[in-house]
Amino acid sequence: MTETKKKDGFFKRVLDKVEIVGNKLPQPVTLFAMLMGIVLLLSWIFGGVTVLKPGTGGETGIAADYITVQNLLTKEGLQRIFTSMVNVFATFPPLGLVLVVMLGIGVAEHTGMIAVALKVFVSKVPKYLITFSIVVAGMISSVAADAGYVVLIPMGAAIFMGMGRHPLAGIAAAFAGVSGGFGANFLPTGLDPMIAAFTEPAAQLIDPNYTVNPLSNYYLMAASVPLVGIAGTWVTEKILVPRLGLYQPEEGLQMESHSNEVSRQEKKALLWSLLSVVGVLALVMIAIIPNDGLLRGAIDPVTGNASFKPFYDSLVPIMFIIFFVAGLVYGIKAKTIRSDKDVSNMTAKSMSTMGLYIVIAFVAAQFVAYFNWSNLGSVLAVKGSDGLNAIGFTGTPLLVAFIIIASLVNLVMGSASAKWALLAPIFVPMLMLMGYSPETTQAAYRIGDSYSNILTPLLPYFPLVIVFAQKYVKNVGIGTLISMMLPYSIAFMLVRIPMFVAWIWLKLPLGIEGPIFYQP
Repeated sequence: MTETKKKDGFFKRVLDKVEIVGNKLPQPVTLFAMLMGIVLLLSWIFGGVTVLKPGTGGETGIAADYITVQNLLTKEGLQRIFTSMVNVFATFPPLGLVLVVMLGIGVAEHTGMIAVALKVFVSKVPKYLITFSIVVAGMISSVAADAGYVVLIPMGAAIFMGMGRHPLAGIAAAFAGVSGGFGANFLPTGLDPMIAAFTEPAAQLIDPNYTVNPLSNYYLMAASVPLVGIAGTWVTEKILVPRLGLYQPEEGLQMESHSNEVSRQEKKALLWSLLSVVGVLALVMIAIIPNDGLLRGAIDPVTGNASFKPFYDSLVPIMFIIFFVAGLVYGIKAKTIRSDKDVSNMTAKSMSTMGLYIVIAFVAAQFVAYFNWSNLGSVLAVKGSDGLNAIGFTGTPLLVAFIIIASLVNLVMGSASAKWALLAPIFVPMLMLMGYSPETTQAAYRIGDSYSNILTPLLPYFPLVIVFAQKYVKNVGIGTLISMMLPYSIAFMLVRIPMFVAWIWLKLPLGIEGPIFYQP
C-alpha cells in the first residue's frame, strides 16, 4: 500500500511539474505570435535545404522531385505574407466550423434544451457508464468531421458539472475521446477514403495493380473503441478526478442548480425537440440513401455507386441545422422563445463568448500558413523517416518504431493527410518488400497519428479546448491542459500499440480486404 502511494505521489508530482512549466509558457495568442517569428527565422536560416520527395527517384533532376525549405524573409515571401493575411484568416478551417456550429448550439443552449437533455441523460445512464460513454462518444463523433471538438467537449464539462463533479475532468474525457482516440470508430468516416487515397499510389510503386479498400482497417479501428474507452475511463476516474479534487466555482461564475428534476412542460418540449431531430435525420437519410440523392456525388464507374463526398462535406451544416431546429422547437414549446428577436439574441450571445477564440484563430491561422509555406514540417518529416530507415529495423519492431515516429511528427505537423502524403511513399513500399501489406502500414500510421494529438498546442483546436476550460477555471493555461492529457496519451499508447502487435501475431484481417501480409 505504501509503495503504491509513493508511486501515485511521484506521478502526481510529475504532472504538477508539467503543469507549472507549461503554464509558464505565454498565453496562446502570444505563443502563436512567437512561433510565427520562430518559423520566419528558421525559414531564413535553413532556406534552400533540400530533400528528395518521397516516391520520386530524383533521376530527372527536376525541381518537382525535391522539397526545399522556402525563405519567407525575401521580398516575395513578405509580399505573400501581407497579401494573404486576410484570406488565410478567413479560410482557416476550424474558424468557420466552430462559428457555424456554435450558432446552432447557441439556440439549443439558451432555450434550455441542452440543460434539460443533460438532466435526463444523467438521470437515465448509470453513473459508472457516463465517463465511458463520453470517451466513446468522442471517438464516434469523428463521423461528423471535427464537430466533436465544438459539441462534445463543452457537453462533457456540462455533464460532469451536472453530476457535481469537476467540469475539467469532463472536458479532458471528451477531448481524449475526440482527439486521442482519433481514427477508432464503429462507423466509417471521411478519414477512411482520404487515407486510402494516399496508400494506394504508394503501394503501386511496387505493384502497379494494387488497390486499397477504404475500409481495409475497419475491423482493427472498430475493435479499438472499447479498449480506448476503458483506458480513458480509468485515467479519468483513477488519475484525473482525484488530482483535480472538489470543484469550487471561482468568483464571477455562478453555480447553477443541478437538480435532475424535469418539469412536465420541459419533458413535453424535449419530446417535441427530439421528434424534430428525427425529422431532420429522416430528410438527411432521404438525401443520402438513393444513388441519385441530393447529397450523393458522381458515380464510381467500377462499383456503380455514387460518392458520399457531398454528404461528408455537408456534415457541419447538418450539425448546425440539427441543433438550431431542436433548440427552436424546444424554445417554442417551453415558451423560452416568444419572438424572432429572442432567437437573434441567443445566437448573438453564443458568438459573444467566442471573442478570445477568434483572436487566437487569427494568429494560429497565420502560423499554420507560414509553417506550410516554408516546407519546414515536410522536410522535418522526411529527415526523420530517412533516419529511421537508416537504422535498419525490420518486421514488427519497425512497425512499432514507425508508430512512434508518426506520433512525434504529429506534434509538429497537424494534418493527417499531409503527413501520410509524405510518409506513405517511403514506408508503404519499404514494408511491402519486407512482406507487410500497405493496409498494415496504413493501420500503424493511423495509431501513431492519434494518441499524441492531445499533447500539442499546434493542434488547431487546442486553443478552443483552453477557452472551454477557462469558462470554469480562469487560470487554465497550456501547461494545465497538457498535464491533464498526458496520462491519457500514455494510456492510449500502451493499449493501442500492444493491441496492434497482437493483431499482427494472430494474423487477424485488418478490415474489409485488409490483409496483414504481402507476397513480394
